[in-house]
Amino acid sequence: MAKPALTVYRTKRDFSKTAEPSGDHRVAPSPRLRFVVQKHAARQLHYDLRLEWDGVFKSWAVARGPSLDPADKRLAVEVEDHPLDYGDFEGTIPRGEYGGGTVQLWDRGFWSPEGALSTEEAFNKGDLKFTLDGSRLQGSWVLVRMRGDRYGGKRTNWLLIKHRDASSKPGDADSLLKEDRSVASGRSMEQIAGGIGRRPKPFMLASTKLARADAVWTGKPPDGHGKPPDGQTLDGQTKARDPDARDTEGQPPAKPTHLKRRKPLMVREVPKFIEPQLCKLAERPPDHPGWAHEVKLDGYRAQLRVNDGRAVVRTRTGLDWTPRFAAIAKDAEALPDCLVDGEVVALDKRGLPSFGALQAALSEEKSENLVFFAFDLLFEGREDLRTLPLIERKARLEKLIGSRDLGGRIRYIAHLVSNAEAVLSSARNMGLEGIVSKRLDAPYRSGRAGSWIKAKCRPGQEVILGGWTTEGGTLRSLLAGAYRDGSLVYVGRIGTGFGHAVAKSLLPRLQKLTRETSPFSGANAPPKERNVRWLEPTLVAEIEFAGWTGSGMIREAAFKGLREDKDAKEVVEEMSNADGSTDKAPAQRDKSSARPATKVLGVSISKPDKALWPDAGDGTPVTKLDLARYYERVGEWMLPHLAGRPCSLLRAPDGIGGEQFFQRHAMAGMSDLFELVKVRGDRAAYVQIDRIEALAAVAQIGALELHPWNCAANDPEVAGRLVFDLSRPRLRFASD
Repeated sequence: MAKPALTVYRTKRDFSKTAEPSGDHRVAPSPRLRFVVQKHAARQLHYDLRLEWDGVFKSWAVARGPSLDPADKRLAVEVEDHPLDYGDFEGTIPRGEYGGGTVQLWDRGFWSPEGALSTEEAFNKGDLKFTLDGSRLQGSWVLVRMRGDRYGGKRTNWLLIKHRDASSKPGDADSLLKEDRSVASGRSMEQIAGGIGRRPKPFMLASTKLARADAVWTGKPPDGHGKPPDGQTLDGQTKARDPDARDTEGQPPAKPTHLKRRKPLMVREVPKFIEPQLCKLAERPPDHPGWAHEVKLDGYRAQLRVNDGRAVVRTRTGLDWTPRFAAIAKDAEALPDCLVDGEVVALDKRGLPSFGALQAALSEEKSENLVFFAFDLLFEGREDLRTLPLIERKARLEKLIGSRDLGGRIRYIAHLVSNAEAVLSSARNMGLEGIVSKRLDAPYRSGRAGSWIKAKCRPGQEVILGGWTTEGGTLRSLLAGAYRDGSLVYVGRIGTGFGHAVAKSLLPRLQKLTRETSPFSGANAPPKERNVRWLEPTLVAEIEFAGWTGSGMIREAAFKGLREDKDAKEVVEEMSNADGSTDKAPAQRDKSSARPATKVLGVSISKPDKALWPDAGDGTPVTKLDLARYYERVGEWMLPHLAGRPCSLLRAPDGIGGEQFFQRHAMAGMSDLFELVKVRGDRAAYVQIDRIEALAAVAQIGALELHPWNCAANDPEVAGRLVFDLSRPRLRFASD
């Protein structure tokens, strides 16, 4: 390989804004070839593998990280060559710059090529075998270039594969990736993003001077070149600025983590109850520095107060539920005087929150298996901590809980400072409700202050039950409403989510609250029918649903349980905007105005309200955004049938009533989320869908049908499926 220039690397970066090395620092000589692996929380979390060769780092972005399972082939996208001094870089590339996000030195060591071919010949052939001798990665590996990608695709794709040897772990693909500590500084991704902890120890550079620990590069780099951004000084302190200023995503810009020291206020006694801080709803979480992300728990919000060894648990409205959470209160007696904000949940067999299990535990008056997850500390002793920044309050909370044996029923909930979309995607894959993003520098403010933003994996809503229907003496559906401008309006029916046991427990409560007249007002109020019974509007239910229709109705709603901790008067529609503000009800919107582009799985969906199907069965059309969100929900099930196989798309950009056409080959302007594969005998590259995010790109181009090849995965020349086409008119089935 001829020595490549670093022109591409340098043209992609503005070194007045990022402290990434430019390649000018002197690198220490080494008798052995070196390698590094950098964990990189950019737009999507990945691991950058860099092999020293011919004066540069040959580099690959490994999408899911290296796997120790030889059967698990990991996609590795070849990227531009990097300078050797990049091997000591650990910090945060500023948002908006190329590759913006936190970088951790996850592994490093030495490597050596294997086989009879020279390294240059093996690289050009696309079959580079090598041995790693690192802190975490050991043994024999191979990088195999995928066929046709070297010249036909938009990027050069390889596969990183572990060879079978003493260091391989068949069936154990990702256990090593759980290790979140830098080999250079011992810091986690969260500590690196916060600029705290030890400095990284050099490995590549000739200088023995340690790098800075607070490498959150948002202003002038240490070499003195460039100008700090407006409102920021070289030490990270923020000057006076417009308090209403907002960044390009609509969120208030987060301040640097170097905060002016605030002192807690002293009080005579811990108050019995504080109005809780609430979240604003957003479609996507804020994805920029200064925000932390927690798991959104599916339970009951609660405050735990301890005073003179007596613990009291109150709901979000201040109701004393200590008898219902007796086991938690008993364990909390070991705490000193404090007031803690958190959530009471029940965990299922997988260790995930289950709202149904919580409902069952409360109805059976069994609190032994409930857990109080603490996420904020409001008072400690006689100190009012609400004026302190969140990062300080959480540090004191972690110490408060971690220093005592609380029996496992009271737990501290940690937060992440990594890529928000990656955190949300992980929550979605785990089946969690969503995430809550919080500004690390913000004080605790009761009400919806805007410094807490929630993003849900699937839309949820609290509704008021205003009626119910029966069929054959059993519960058929629930009629739901919410307050809009002070009036209770009908928002639709809940037809699933309650099995026989749930329906049996609900019926007595519904019968007790039955009344003669409808509680709903407005044009959408349902008429009285023979099987409809009206209710006093006092019961609050939690639902999951597929989204709002244009007329303000819920779609595909499923019952999750009753919310006994909430007052019906508090229930209003939650409709998310990108900036976390609460939208108007659909019926109140200006229908003549087009909605701006909305992101699904990080893909911008233009013209989200465009109708692709005229009627979803409820009188409203299925929109482009509906299709994208559907792909988002079912992507985990679809992907095994799509990945590794060329896929033809039936596109209908103007809906099923407009022009339709098949697309097999790649076209100019297509999203780079699609994989492009070559098939023997055809010069043009075919489209392939190997990631869930590509399904959102499918919806963006109006593709209504996906037709994957019936080949073996990653081998178009080999058959992988046998399809039986059974036609009912010609065959007689046993059920006929």
